[in-house]
Amino acid sequence: MDNFQMNLEKYAELVVKVGVNLNKGQDLMIESPIESLELTRLIVKKAYEAGAKFVQVHWQDDVVTRSRFEYAHDEALDYYPEWYTNMLERFVENGGALLNIKVPDPDLYAGIDASMISRASKAMATARAKYQHYVRTSKFSWCLIKAPTVAWASKVYADLPEEQRIDAMWEAIFRINRVYEDDPVAAWRVHMDQLKRVRSVLNEKQYEALQYRAAGTDLRVELPEGHIWLGGDTENASGIRFVANMPTEEVFTMPKRTGVHGTVSSTKPLNVNGALVDRFSFKFADGKVVDYHAEVGYEHLARLLDMDEGARYLGEVALVPFDSPISNLDRIFYNTGIDENASCHLALGSCYPINLQDGVSISSEELKARGGNTSLIHVDFMIGTDDLEIDGVLSDGTVEPIFRSGNWALAF
Repeated sequence: MDNFQMNLEKYAELVVKVGVNLNKGQDLMIESPIESLELTRLIVKKAYEAGAKFVQVHWQDDVVTRSRFEYAHDEALDYYPEWYTNMLERFVENGGALLNIKVPDPDLYAGIDASMISRASKAMATARAKYQHYVRTSKFSWCLIKAPTVAWASKVYADLPEEQRIDAMWEAIFRINRVYEDDPVAAWRVHMDQLKRVRSVLNEKQYEALQYRAAGTDLRVELPEGHIWLGGDTENASGIRFVANMPTEEVFTMPKRTGVHGTVSSTKPLNVNGALVDRFSFKFADGKVVDYHAEVGYEHLARLLDMDEGARYLGEVALVPFDSPISNLDRIFYNTGIDENASCHLALGSCYPINLQDGVSISSEELKARGGNTSLIHVDFMIGTDDLEIDGVLSDGTVEPIFRSGNWALAF
């Protein structure tokens, strides 16, 4: 077995044992691009070896996805099949686990009218609201992973000769997922323990607010009473721990819905439903985006913010040191699942109820009353830099440094 095949096997085993942490007798659903055939077959093999009862693969293809916007009748954009959402809900309720190889082409919708994408996205989000609630409350195990495609690798490694791009992308994916370790599963357990120490310190602090300062950013983010910092692995409703995103370097919590004030500037491009938005900024007042700018993709950003009432409020605040494995690669991946783990970030839209004490068991109205935001969307955008400073404000008014020069100032 050559080195690449060995590493591919290790990666497949890692995402089954650590990502979804598949238990004997569980069903597994895999959503995979057709270019990831070899990896997907290995994951299926590893899943059955781990005791899967049944593995279902849903193949995806960017050409097919784009065809809808090029050829479908206009009214079809407002439709999303109820039978598919019913299937997803039943799958979760029956204890299944989901593994999604999520690698959309960053330029997939180039030339497509932003309103068409927005309408289709809203139809999907509305139809899948119950399923998304299951996702955000960790009712089941789910994991997003990455694998190279020609379109994605060509965007990220455009500076390399075409024949080297896929190999370069695999090298990066293996590296940021610790696949090169002798025992990646053990390496991930060590990594999870470190993130647990970080979140434990932050949970003990119970900061009332975070204050951000960097070029183009002067922002105060209040945190609700009883907020919970999470990061690394999460426990689902059945007590199984899983990793929702691989790679992951973040710890995150819920901001107070009406407690965000000031300005913040993005530091990496954002892929919004297959359309790039770049060099953008927001102004917040009482939690709400009251002004915004974007040099690239302004119309896509505007439609995102108009998705619903909650789209202009924040649902997540996440901390990632600048000196970290993905950031140190010094490359933009045009994929939120990777870029957000190279940078401190915020998220527009819905919060995760798991970030609030008893948040999973309360109604959406009570969640909102306690400071949580609800929305059809949850879109992360990156704000980390090597000069970012973050202060934490304690309940007695004491201000202490959390980040200096883009990295942790707290001891863990």
